[in-house]
Amino acid sequence: MKKQICQSCGIPLENNNFGTNADSSPNKEYCKFCYKAGEFVLPALTLETQIERLSEMAVKNFSMSKIDALKITNSTLPDLLRWQQN
Repeated sequence: MKKQICQSCGIPLENNNFGTNADSSPNKEYCKFCYKAGEFVLPALTLETQIERLSEMAVKNFSMSKIDALKITNSTLPDLLRWQQN
């Protein structure tokens, strides 16, 4: 079974990290870091900026090379729902 992931940043979605809708119900498409109270936490965020941000996090937190981090983010993020709408 394929794991459900945040449609903005790609992290795995689990019960403790779902974002919230305007009515405080869990949002099953976005994580709490990207979506809160029915709105994106960073509404003006662009795909290019998200790729850079997440690549930097991967380098820092997972000792990944910048090249590998960019390959992963560039191949994953453009297919996510948030970025399809732009």
